[in-house]
Amino acid sequence: MGGAPAGRGPRALASRLVPGLSLERDLHLAPEVYRLELERIWRPAWLFAAHTAELRRPGERTVFDVGDDSVLIVRGEDGEVRAFHNLCRHRGTRLAEPFEEHRRAGAGASAGTGSFVRCPYHQWAYRLDGSLAACGGMEDLEGLDRGTYGLLPVECAELGGLIFVRLEPPAEPGRPQRPAEVHELAPPLSPQGLGRAKVAYRQSYVVAAGWKILWENNRECWHCHLGHPEYIKSHFDTLDTGSPAVRERARRRTAAMLSALGGLPAGDVFDGAGLSLFPSPGHSWSAHRTPLVEGYATESLDGAPLAPLMGDYQSYDVGVLRLRGLPNFWCHASADHAVTTRLVPAGVERTEVVVTWLVDEGAVEGRDYSLDRLLLVWRRTSEQDWALCERNQRGVRSPAYVPGPLSGRHEANVTAFHEWYREMLA
Repeated sequence: MGGAPAGRGPRALASRLVPGLSLERDLHLAPEVYRLELERIWRPAWLFAAHTAELRRPGERTVFDVGDDSVLIVRGEDGEVRAFHNLCRHRGTRLAEPFEEHRRAGAGASAGTGSFVRCPYHQWAYRLDGSLAACGGMEDLEGLDRGTYGLLPVECAELGGLIFVRLEPPAEPGRPQRPAEVHELAPPLSPQGLGRAKVAYRQSYVVAAGWKILWENNRECWHCHLGHPEYIKSHFDTLDTGSPAVRERARRRTAAMLSALGGLPAGDVFDGAGLSLFPSPGHSWSAHRTPLVEGYATESLDGAPLAPLMGDYQSYDVGVLRLRGLPNFWCHASADHAVTTRLVPAGVERTEVVVTWLVDEGAVEGRDYSLDRLLLVWRRTSEQDWALCERNQRGVRSPAYVPGPLSGRHEANVTAFHEWYREMLA
């Protein structure tokens, strides 16, 4: 898989994408396509990086890596979250690494704490606002202006308990400009109270499949009946959505859900029995609320609550808030817990995934919730998906692979994702 022949460069491949067909093989396998994706999709995008729960106190910090970029995110003395390129201004050494616990299963995620960020190489020190505090040993350089050697900032936004960064805003004329979209998540997210949540558990994965295959899998539930026996128990969108009886059930459950919200922001309401197209034209983010089937208070195996109510909810019957952000984030949030999924490309055919479960900050493990029950549905659902994605990736490696037809009924969201992808690479 060397360089693409003339007329088959990354942009040419994307421009020839045929609506209603799966992606060409080279779009999944060519290194030059991967490099262009990092440049034109990942670096200019708002990326989900961390949770407020990981950076609760001043001095706490975490690290978020994308390709060759590394971002250091810190909580300042003034309570603000800031992000910086994770490199010393002296000789470029990485300032911080995530704790090993972050790479394994568990709740730990911090890259340390303290009033200063100190380079481990030559001990240059930076304040939490990024300014240079000390650079011992540089006395021979008379007139060194410390003010010009602060940490390089990265755009950062903290919204409703979630922290996003943007490495490089799109600057080229005619490129998609979507700087405000991520901020639109704040109102529908506010009742969930993720800013008052804690991390109950985190699971990291390295999936042997490219990030686009993970999104294609996420954007359709045609595979859910056989692929996700736990997930389908609670959701209308896995039922026969053409059935008038199913649509009436969904309508009644939607009315009950809105009543239970009691005027709290609902976001876009989706009854779970129709088609909710995402990405919609010109958008990379969406938030909507959908009801659960009768007898399900939350996304548990048996429908019973898993933990105390979160945020501003007064009832368990508030359905599920579904958030999605291309290219690296989705979340399902019930009344009593939320599950976030963060994707980061780790190569042409590898994706690093972190799945995090959050509950109310006052909930006590063993008393208010059991990890075994809390993790069951989304751990199984996630791992079932990763196995399917890896099989899909191995299949498209075959020289015999050619794009196949997509179902207009079951895979319209996959087609919408492909159109978004083509637009972003244009």
